Amino acid sequence: MFIFHLNLPVTAWSRQQVIMAPAVAMGLLAFLKTQFVVHLLIGFVFVVSGLVINFVQLCTLILWPVNKQLYRRLNCRLAYSLWRQLVMLLEWWSCTACTLFTDQATVARFGKEHAVIILNHNFEIDFLCGWTMCERFGVLGSSKVLAKRELLYVPLIGWTWYFLEIVFCKRKWEEDRDTVIEGLKRLADYPEYMWFLLYCEGTRFTEKKHRVSMEVAASKGLPALKYHLLPRTKGFTTAVQCLRGTVAAVYDVTLNFRGNKNPSLLGILYGKKYEADMCVRRFPLEEIPLDEKEAAQWLHKLYQEKDALQEMYNQKGVFPGEQFRPARRPWTLLNFLSWATVLLSPLFSFVLGVFASGSPLLILTFLGFVGAASFGVRRLIGVTEIEKGSSYGNQEFKKKE
Repeated sequence: MFIFHLNLPVTAWSRQQVIMAPAVAMGLLAFLKTQFVVHLLIGFVFVVSGLVINFVQLCTLILWPVNKQLYRRLNCRLAYSLWRQLVMLLEWWSCTACTLFTDQATVARFGKEHAVIILNHNFEIDFLCGWTMCERFGVLGSSKVLAKRELLYVPLIGWTWYFLEIVFCKRKWEEDRDTVIEGLKRLADYPEYMWFLLYCEGTRFTEKKHRVSMEVAASKGLPALKYHLLPRTKGFTTAVQCLRGTVAAVYDVTLNFRGNKNPSLLGILYGKKYEADMCVRRFPLEEIPLDEKEAAQWLHKLYQEKDALQEMYNQKGVFPGEQFRPARRPWTLLNFLSWATVLLSPLFSFVLGVFASGSPLLILTFLGFVGAASFGVRRLIGVTEIEKGSSYGNQEFKKKE
């Protein structure tokens, strides 16, 4: 009896510790997600691995004249290794959930055909939500976008896109026409299934740009849009014309976040969890008119429908259609952990060596490098921020397309 009473409190204490352990671990993880040093380490892994990948991509250029399709397949996989580090932040670091509202027949085609994606441009992380769907359906490495030319000069992202044959434009159609047509036609024989993203609004939504855009809509006799800018039709009609015979369908994607949230990449980095909802509608390319003016009218009608979908979402909190939540895959996390293992081990050894040396000059030089690195990472994040976005659209809508 004496032994029994001695062991009882120990057993109860052990059970309490087992129950508390997950809560303590979750609390520790939440604390780490807010620490600048951790953000800096994540940025270090992304930047250094990106530079390594860009160097390897540069070396693959010798394959282009010999075996273009091998070059493309290799670069898809190299880009995949970089992009899924960003997707890892969304899926595993912030644990943001992404729900699709569509039908089973459409889901069954994902990742099994070339497609043009039309996505509303209202949020700082809309591209990241698109990428997570690309990853889950196996087309992240081969995903394409019609991108503004300024992004070509953004380290890592722009450089990787260059090797992926991304089509860049100055957003001045008179200057862009030949470049865009040539770039799109070059993708006709692309060996991997690709999703080609178009932001038909041309720029991210702001109240000022929306006001200017609706003035143009009124002058052209077009219905006003409440949640979108007036779509620019030239890029869309040109893409559809150039990619006929390659692309099977257009996927219209309307994105919103539950709780009227306006997420940011910094929020993702701090581990904030969001819930993204995406309404996806598939339109076979044969349904889009061949005539340029009729295709432009089709796009304007599509944006009126997108506006109605956003209105429904704001009223009911859901989009129409069946709900699908594709499971996140472990590859994004394993990819990041592999890069972190390779790159952080020598970094920690180097840092210990610097401080063990006791040299003030060496230590100050190292701290200066850390400051420069943190500034560089912050500038990369700044590319996605709405308030630091381009002024394109504030006045450009007043010019005839």
